[in-house]
Amino acid sequence: MIELLFVACLSTAPDQCQERSLLFTDISPMTCMMGAQPELAKWTETHPAFRVTGWKCQMVNPNEKEV
Repeated sequence: MIELLFVACLSTAPDQCQERSLLFTDISPMTCMMGAQPELAKWTETHPAFRVTGWKCQMVNPNEKEV
């Protein structure tokens, strides 16, 4: 599984940011890197109050759990 991890900040309050992610099960890390910008553009269309300030693609380890 591949995770597109990104930081989204409020356009009106750029110091208020959140980490968000999109998960993909059927793509490679390279495909994630190449397709990230269009996916993030779609996300910002549905979340107009936010601005994406950074992103990365990473493998998700199904055995890891959030603390």
